[in-house]
Amino acid sequence: MKTIKTLGVIGGDMRQLYCAASALEDGYAVILSGFEKYGKPSGINNTDIDNALSNSDAIILPLPVSKNGTDIFAPYSEKPINTKALLSSIGREKPVFCGLEGKAPCEYFRDLRCYFYGRREDFAAANAVPTAEGAIELAMRVTDFTICGCRCLVAGYGRIGRVLSSFLKGLGADVTVSARKPGDLEFIKAAGMTAIRTDRLSGKYELIFNTVPSLVFDRKNLAACAVDSVIIDLASAPGGVDRETAGRMNIPVYHALSLPGKVAPETAGKIIKNAVYNIMEEEGI
Repeated sequence: MKTIKTLGVIGGDMRQLYCAASALEDGYAVILSGFEKYGKPSGINNTDIDNALSNSDAIILPLPVSKNGTDIFAPYSEKPINTKALLSSIGREKPVFCGLEGKAPCEYFRDLRCYFYGRREDFAAANAVPTAEGAIELAMRVTDFTICGCRCLVAGYGRIGRVLSSFLKGLGADVTVSARKPGDLEFIKAAGMTAIRTDRLSGKYELIFNTVPSLVFDRKNLAACAVDSVIIDLASAPGGVDRETAGRMNIPVYHALSLPGKVAPETAGKIIKNAVYNIMEEEGI
């Protein structure tokens, strides 16, 4: 028997709307708040914050919770939702499912029964697919050549790097992948791609995809392999490319963040929902 029957979804973008709609299809009652500009999606009522808090058994907050620290990330809200005021109103007993804090101070969450779906491996792994698809879509849009036959470098062989390199190879690209761990280098070779160490980048590429969340493409590496490249940086801010130096070298750099929510919000919303469900099952709530 469900201990949580009504979910309050407060703030967020299209991902949260699809999350709410999918949870409704699964039999949960859903209350929305912070979506006045969108109307009444999928028959779900949008209500005020107090009603959403009072009549829900758990709260789902956006990814990130706040982009500026002051207000909840709520692009469809007619007025700002103060981060501190909202979080202090939830109470200690109600489960709160958050993406990541963003710029909201950590102390705002200390007295909450808070679970961060954005930190989970299942969430990150599932998001690798829409991220990779979005990166390829962006590459097709900003270049005037095909992926098939293109010389591509994927820096990093984590979750996104693995999926992205596989997709590129499937499209007929000539794919080189960099990694730090010897085991990853062997897996790259076993997958039929060229392996190179991240600290020894070289070669000439038409497209470079960076997935490493640290400065990989400094002046030295830009000169070594990116002079004739278009770079798509998928790493979280500040990214892995020295953009100032790249600009002086006339190397185009596209810092592509939050691609799942931009290119596949329905899928991204269901990924949020599934991560929340997994937390509920694990925690027995």
